[in-house]
Amino acid sequence: MADFTRAGLRPSDWWREAVRPGAEQIETITELKRLIDRLEAGESLTEDEWVSLIEGRSPELADYLFEKARCIREREYGKAVYVRGLIECSNYCKNDCLYCGIRRSNRNASRYRLSREEILSCCENGYQLGFRTFVLQGGEDPAMTDDWVMEMVQAIRAGFPDCAITLSLGEKKYDTLKRWKEAGADRYLLRHETADACHYASLHPAEMSFEHRMQCLRDLKALGYQTGCGFMVGSPHQTTHCLARDMRFIEELDPEMVGIGPFIPQHDTPFGGEAAGTLEETLFLLGLLRLLKPKVLLPATTALGTIHPMGRELGILAGGNVVMPNLSPVGVRAKYMLYDNKICTGDEAAECVSCMKRRMESIGYEVVVDRGDYKG
Repeated sequence: MADFTRAGLRPSDWWREAVRPGAEQIETITELKRLIDRLEAGESLTEDEWVSLIEGRSPELADYLFEKARCIREREYGKAVYVRGLIECSNYCKNDCLYCGIRRSNRNASRYRLSREEILSCCENGYQLGFRTFVLQGGEDPAMTDDWVMEMVQAIRAGFPDCAITLSLGEKKYDTLKRWKEAGADRYLLRHETADACHYASLHPAEMSFEHRMQCLRDLKALGYQTGCGFMVGSPHQTTHCLARDMRFIEELDPEMVGIGPFIPQHDTPFGGEAAGTLEETLFLLGLLRLLKPKVLLPATTALGTIHPMGRELGILAGGNVVMPNLSPVGVRAKYMLYDNKICTGDEAAECVSCMKRRMESIGYEVVVDRGDYKG
């Protein structure tokens, strides 16, 4: 595993040999490698085959997978790592998802909402630092009306015409998404969280609908957004069959972006006492996603960096090609606490970018000034 050791990382530092206590390897290592070869060749796997591959993972199989994943990402995107300037515009949310630290029932959350002027200032700062994609992320804040978001998108488009605008503002109606697209939005991130309806119901309040979440994603695709979906790895009640259904859903939806990260509990939620997802399972799934969708834009997430000090580097080495430094004002970063112990809540944006460049260079990759569009 030369790329990992070059960065001073040993698989034994992050791999958990006892992946799923009591789980049996359904196939031999040779047979599992054949499944990876089939995936690389563009073949579809059945749900049972996905289960076998995920449950049968091991250091040897991960080594085999990651080498293929890196070759594919370098064939498609070279050594480039694309940066997205993340602007966390509001931590108000009308929803009450059981895993989320900004859920409406969390009375301990210190709420904030950025003004238009603050968001444009973040964009200006980011542009000077080399960002050519801005990601507006927030809870489903009723005060951020459809018109307000549309005018915000128009202002960013007018001020930064060479930049991509990504929205991540939750579930919206078709007509709303259409207006925002016409205003200048290029991409939309909406994690599906799980492709299993029963699992979805265990993570969300009754008023939220699995069918509506899935329809929103299909609407985004139909409207021509570069669409991002994704899921938490190791979330409560998740089974390997849930993960297999996630992979099959992603194959069907054919998104331009997929964001996955380990589940990390937040202490003020009903899942505050649950175990976090693991680094090794998340990395293995990143590698599989690169083989499943060779051209996909695949972030090494902040959550990965939260559960391991070199989690984002490992994510890139597993097949990722995107990182998302925070451009939000330093004073509000600690308030956007979806999960506990989130990193990079105190760094100035310039410090964060400089650090990210050094980190990527240390593993042989390069942060580039580029919109980083999907190469479909």
